[in-house]
Amino acid sequence: MNNPFSYCEESFADVQMLRYRLKDFERLPLKKKLYVYCLAKATLFGRDITTDQFGKYNLKIRKTLEAIYISYKGDRESTDFNAMTEYLKRVWFSNGIYHHYGCDKFIPEFSENFLRQALMSIDVACLPLKQGQTVKDLCDEIVPVIFNPEILPKRVDKTDGVDIVKSSACNYYENVSQAEVEHFYAAMSDKADDCPPSYGLNTKLVKHDGRIYEQVWKADGCYGEAIRHIVFWLRKASEYAENELQQNVIGLLIRYYESGDVRDFDSYSIEWLSEKDGLIDFINGFIEVYGDPLGIKGSWEGIVTYKDVEANSRTARICENAQWFEDHSPVDPRFKKKEVRGVTANVVCAAMLGGDEYPSSAIGINLPNADWIRAAHGSKSITIGNLTEAYNKAAEGNGFLDEFVDDSSMISLIRKYGDVCDDLHTDLHECLGHGSGQLLPGVLPDALKSYADTIEEARADLFGLYYIADAKLMELGLVPDGDAYKAQYYTYMLNGLLTQLRRITPGHNIEEAHMRNRALIAHWVIDNTTGVASLIRHDEKTYLRISDYVGLRAAFAKLLAEIQRIKSEGDYEAARRLVEKYAVRVDEGLLAEVHERYSRLGIAPYKGFINPRLTIVRNESGEVTDVNVDYTEKYSDQMLRYSREYATL
Repeated sequence: MNNPFSYCEESFADVQMLRYRLKDFERLPLKKKLYVYCLAKATLFGRDITTDQFGKYNLKIRKTLEAIYISYKGDRESTDFNAMTEYLKRVWFSNGIYHHYGCDKFIPEFSENFLRQALMSIDVACLPLKQGQTVKDLCDEIVPVIFNPEILPKRVDKTDGVDIVKSSACNYYENVSQAEVEHFYAAMSDKADDCPPSYGLNTKLVKHDGRIYEQVWKADGCYGEAIRHIVFWLRKASEYAENELQQNVIGLLIRYYESGDVRDFDSYSIEWLSEKDGLIDFINGFIEVYGDPLGIKGSWEGIVTYKDVEANSRTARICENAQWFEDHSPVDPRFKKKEVRGVTANVVCAAMLGGDEYPSSAIGINLPNADWIRAAHGSKSITIGNLTEAYNKAAEGNGFLDEFVDDSSMISLIRKYGDVCDDLHTDLHECLGHGSGQLLPGVLPDALKSYADTIEEARADLFGLYYIADAKLMELGLVPDGDAYKAQYYTYMLNGLLTQLRRITPGHNIEEAHMRNRALIAHWVIDNTTGVASLIRHDEKTYLRISDYVGLRAAFAKLLAEIQRIKSEGDYEAARRLVEKYAVRVDEGLLAEVHERYSRLGIAPYKGFINPRLTIVRNESGEVTDVNVDYTEKYSDQMLRYSREYATL
């Protein structure tokens, strides 16, 4: 294993790139290393799928800009070339021309004239030209998409009162309206089905010649070339699986990729839940629906992980007491699970990130998403320890606390317990929050429509916030003392009210579901309590003041009860009112202040990861002897290599 390692790498635009360390990977037996290696290849071959899903022109634009970046013979130190290079880095980071979090189209700081001239100056063989297409044709196709702010301006648009299908640029629908999509899938739903498939999860909905139909993403259908490569490496991985159940899981996933039948995906998900003994696990497929304004279509994502055995005692204690947490939740008994089944959680190390998990990744994951599977079979949660480690290392000494917290005793508390409580809140959110509660009979999983994601994330966050202050956690040895939770309460409220505004462009609303969730919770507390929490001003700056932590916990409990009611009853109008009132709009004055304070600190608001490079090591006889981990590959080099080695579409 190569030893050079640094957590922090280059920065560009609003992003800082980090590296994550594969803890103790070198100690794994060779067979387990090869299992990880093959699963990693399957993870990387989905990259082009995600890019295409996020926008119709994304792949063509990325390939065009890469050709210029590689082959341009003009002034590579010019303002235009440097601006194009930064734009390309953003396209790589976001899997397309839209911001990975805010979903707005990037504004190019290079000129249209430069792009046209650069394209005319390079070898046409480098360009993604269709048969019979000229360079001028390519320019005329992509230049308006890049430079005209009125053309396909937003990847995901959830603005209340507009046709959010037509106004969103994501590549999940073609020539259909929101009403047509909702009618199409409502006709497929059956309230009497206790095991409703996730219809539409792995398809594009198209209207052609007046007929509406699905194009299925499968091995012999849409994205087939990429999926066949994924299947090839899944089959190779199966040869090194740790047990027979893992082989069964892989076999069912392959069957799903070949059939495109979402019921096969459910069978795979149930089998995946039952595999708990292996050290290594993976996620691979069309899964999260945040990229679809209606929350139906799954973006492709992949991640390979292995357990951090030393850190797993924390999540094990949470899972062992899952029924206690469900029974004592402050929600209506009608909405509680009578029997919590199959809750599994682990602290893991990521070994490879792909698709919608790369370069920007979640730090906690809870799957599967189907409510009926959660109720009948349970869920698996992971907290990705080596990613949180990288975030924490990158934040050391950045000046954030001194700038935004005006209470020295709270700063000390956060420095002492902040990382511990962040990890614990993630565990509670993923292990228990998403898996808690139940829908009432007859309530459809998509009843909350475009508000479902925000409501679900708020529900899981509130579950974690409520319990992180519970004496039960002291009893289980999960928190060091009775005041530790205050660090989490303070930083959570601070983020929801103030510091997450750094990610909002002036003049824009909050769009992303996780940001909306945090804003909803924090602003609801301010608006619905007295003497609990407030924003105060002194020295011409805005600060958070929490006066009553017991009262704050009671507020979280009250809101959790209402959020659970909304989900369990499928109360769309209540969800809409709550989100639109508390989670969408921002105070422009406060926004400007936060931006100005952050600018003095020089902290990038977003972080992403460069993957380690895994390579096979052979002896002189050609026999495989090891899998090497290399941490030295630069961001641009990795992205260009991926575009060469994993190009499928």
